[in-house]
Order: sequence, then C-alpha cells, then structure tokens
Amino acid sequence: MSSIEKKAFGANTDARFSLLIPTWNNLPYLKFCIESIRKNSRWRHQIVLHINEGADGTREWAEEQKIDHTYSSENIGICYGINAASELASTDYLVYLNDDMYVCPAWDHYFREAVKEAPDYRFYLSGTLIEPRDTGNSCVINTDRFGDDLDSLDTKNLLLEYDTLPFEDWSGATWPPSLIHKKMWELVGGLSVEFSPGMYSDPDLSMKLWQAGVRWFKGVSQCRVFHFMAKSTGRVKRNDGRTQFMRKWGISSNAFMRSYLKSGEPFTGALPEPEEDLFLRWSRFRSRWA
Repeated sequence: MSSIEKKAFGANTDARFSLLIPTWNNLPYLKFCIESIRKNSRWRHQIVLHINEGADGTREWAEEQKIDHTYSSENIGICYGINAASELASTDYLVYLNDDMYVCPAWDHYFREAVKEAPDYRFYLSGTLIEPRDTGNSCVINTDRFGDDLDSLDTKNLLLEYDTLPFEDWSGATWPPSLIHKKMWELVGGLSVEFSPGMYSDPDLSMKLWQAGVRWFKGVSQCRVFHFMAKSTGRVKRNDGRTQFMRKWGISSNAFMRSYLKSGEPFTGALPEPEEDLFLRWSRFRSRWA
C-alpha cells in the first residue's frame, strides 16, 4: 500500500461537523457535492477529503480550494481512506459522505437536531437518500423524476420537491450520509480495513457500535441527500463482504439488519435486544459454513 500524505489548512475553528469524503478520480461529482455543502448547509463545516490517486486533478483542485485532505498515490479504498481522513477531524462529530452525493438544504440542521434528541454520545445517525433506481432498500426514497447523472439531474425541481416526498424517521442507521461522535468512532477503531476496499464495511461498523453498547440507530427523514449511485464503487473490484461479515460476526448482514437494527421500521427510540427467533437461529447456523 502506498504511503498516506496529509494536508491541513487549519481554518476550521467555527466548524460544527467534520465531513469525511473519500474520492477516486471523480472530480466533477466531487465538485458538485462540495458545491451543495457550501450552498445548502446552515453552518460552516470542516471538509476533509481522502484523495485516491487524484489522476484527474483532484489533488491540485483541493490545494487551490484549501480543503483539508489526505492523499495516496494509489486507490487504497474507503476503509483506509476514511480512517486516514478522520485523523484530520477538528470537531467532535464526524459525517461520512460519498463524493456522488448532493446534500439538500438544511441537511445539517436536521442532523444537529437529531443529535440533541439522542440520550448521549452513543448513537449512530443516517440521513435519508433520494435515489433514482429502486434497489429494494426500504430506508431510501426512490424516484426517477430528477435524473441520475450530472447531465440529467434536474436540480431546480429537486430543490423544489425534495422535502415534499413522503417519508418518516426510520430505524437501522448504517449507510452514508452518516454521523457519529468522535468518541465512538475512536472506541471501535473506525472502519475495519479487512473489508477493503469497503463493501460491507458499513454494516460492520454498525455491528461494532452495537457490540460497544450503542442502541440508538436513527435514520433522519428530513436530512435528505440525493445519491447518484455507485459513480465510484461501480468501478472498483469488490471484496466478498457478505461472506466476510458472516465469518466475523456469526450471522448474515441481512439478519443483523433485520433482527438487531429493525432496518426500515419506524424509529421508536433505543433498540431492544434481538429476539432469538427461527430466522436468527437459522442465520447463525448457516454462518458456520461461510
């Protein structure tokens, strides 16, 4: 693995959140993502990139913009990249975003209000994605009315309608955009690098938080983010995260999401211990042969 370089510009004294964004030769989408942060946030935030390769001029652009960043000359994936970027975080709250996301107005306000509602710093929050294609994820708003790439995106109508799409707070916070207190991030050791380049590192982090005592996994409906979907991960050779998760935790990620996190169900507060029903016992049995 190539060495990781760090560059901090030190102008984040009034930042509310530290936004960690991994990027891999995806400069047009990254620029659009950061434009949305600057335009649609209520407060100032520290932006920290991890730049994989940067063969498209990303590193030079980040230098010009004076954006804090870490850099590797080769693609080291999301796990190493986010962990490296987190070392430059200057705030107590870390937000993980992908570079193919566009944050909608007041996204940060709704995250901040959700932090206030949590019982202490032991929580994990996710914003609600608006995606142009249906993948069967009950935690996502699916609509094709806004387009699916930079050329087709109807930003004007997105900004007019994003908050009119019906959805409620949901249980099972797992995916970016996600918010975590720095204490919990450091306690569980960030993203697990054995999942590099990153498939299934999201549910693995949620499981590590569960094991550390977190029971507040809230999906914040009003914190809305348009997601172009796999504009970076679609180009990478994927690890077999499904099998890795089963071998590590003794159950499938689906069983964890369903039986532990109650993924997609209405959010009602702290989660109870999972019921050892037939579905969960079968998942534990299957994992022995993963």
